[in-house]
Amino acid sequence: MRILLICSSFNGLTQRAWLALRRAGHDVDVELAVSEQAMVEAAELVKPDLVICPFLKDRVPARVWRGHRTVIVHPGPPGDRGPSSLDWAIADAEPEWGVTALQAVEEMDAGPIWGYRMFPMPAEPPRKSALYNGPVADAAVELVVEVAAKAGDASFRPVPLDYRSPEVRGRLRRAMRHADREFSWAEPTQDIVRRVRAADGSPGGRARLCDVPVRVFDVYRGPDLAGVPGQVVARREGAVLVGTGDGSVWVGHVRVEREGAVKLPAALAMGDLVAGVPERSGYSEITYDRSDGVGVVSFDFYNGAMSTDQCRRLAAALRYGAAQDTRVLVVRGGEVFSNGVHLNVIEASRHPELEAWMNINAINAVCREVLGCVSQLVVTSIGGNAGAGGVMMGLGADRVIVRDSVVLNPHYRTMGLFGSELWTYVLPRRVGPEQARRLTWEALPIGAAEAVELGLADKALGGSRLEFEARVLEYAERLAADPGYDRLLAGRRQVREVDERRKPLDAYRAEELAEMSRDMFDDRSGFRAARRAFVGKVRAQATPEHLARHREWSGASAPADAGASHM
Repeated sequence: MRILLICSSFNGLTQRAWLALRRAGHDVDVELAVSEQAMVEAAELVKPDLVICPFLKDRVPARVWRGHRTVIVHPGPPGDRGPSSLDWAIADAEPEWGVTALQAVEEMDAGPIWGYRMFPMPAEPPRKSALYNGPVADAAVELVVEVAAKAGDASFRPVPLDYRSPEVRGRLRRAMRHADREFSWAEPTQDIVRRVRAADGSPGGRARLCDVPVRVFDVYRGPDLAGVPGQVVARREGAVLVGTGDGSVWVGHVRVEREGAVKLPAALAMGDLVAGVPERSGYSEITYDRSDGVGVVSFDFYNGAMSTDQCRRLAAALRYGAAQDTRVLVVRGGEVFSNGVHLNVIEASRHPELEAWMNINAINAVCREVLGCVSQLVVTSIGGNAGAGGVMMGLGADRVIVRDSVVLNPHYRTMGLFGSELWTYVLPRRVGPEQARRLTWEALPIGAAEAVELGLADKALGGSRLEFEARVLEYAERLAADPGYDRLLAGRRQVREVDERRKPLDAYRAEELAEMSRDMFDDRSGFRAARRAFVGKVRAQATPEHLARHREWSGASAPADAGASHM
């Protein structure tokens, strides 16, 4: 079936939908909803059997949905309507939520229902981004495949929306306003956590910190402290501890509300205002645990971005883990495994090019620790999406295990970078030189199943993230107890020694950095503009060439007022 995906951005959910539909045998094209003209033109070029909108903030033009069956994926249960569905679900502590596939009609979110999925909401308030990229995305991908199958069934008819039906549990909700995001530090900790997480990752909770208006993100319950609500009482690893009405919260990230400001680690964003605040334990992005011959270095960096400081701390943790008397070292990422260097910190730096250079060297040191550990077998546990250098960082292990819902983007080109992280060694070693060239040039997402087929990963495991992590740990424990362990470890050492004699890792690193210096300092491939567009969340003006196959085949160009786009 010929399917056109129309989306506001080619985000993680849309990438998963694209991968699932292609794997189901469908011919899938992508068009970004940059304008009504672009959407109409794409439908005329593709002539799709079905249009699916997995992530769309804008109205589908009538010329599209009247001419082609068009299904909208809405992040709410049947009957739910409005642009702030997940925000309200978290803010109102809904016990259950859902995702609905409905046909586009004149009235927004009011069309006939093609299918839906329901799921229980976590007891602890989830971050909106975690809810969206987790259970919402899981349900949406199932629905997208189901919708495509139903579209091929001539007898199928979608069910009209009827609020008298017991299955229709939602209602029309207004868009959240600025006032709905505001909170006082004098409120109970739990209320603050829920308010902020309902707006995380965008637009954030609204408050004043150190008498400065800020958007607040990435919050965690702190210790029960008696103090002044709103006072910053401690800091650690970029986060600040703020007093509340009944205790405290750790605030990981804020964005100062001023022109040009970007979301940053809270201590960095507040600068001199918190410079004299003492350090305090109780918050850590990186931990180490061990059991049954297995050591686990866990890291969970917000949105998978790794700053220079975070990379240095992670490299130190890996050195510590490698020095222990365990037999297997598991390198475990968080909600997002890693997306490489921290573009926001780079952009906010007084000297962005220099910060980018320091950052790439620091993440290279992390990759070197993963590759250079020859005292233990190394397993990477990729339970969340990974991109660019984050993918390459994971490939240095003996075993790469991915969660079956993970999307990998093993490329740099769309950000105007050649790339480093020793990718010119680890990627061809895994998939061969030809596939490495294809993956980095095509700049397309790879699903977990395809990653295993290509050799990019060794195993894909299912389950929730916690279930996945438990299964990886069990795998590592079996590996540590394997009767052939000594042979496996000797093989790792031998391969590393042979490869090092053939061409040292320092040579790969030097060649990559020579290319990166031209990208970062000379800006030969548009890194500066791509970085600023990403950090500033600049809306794309056209569908990127590597996605817009229908325009390439037809010879049609993007609409006249459209410019370049970096994905």
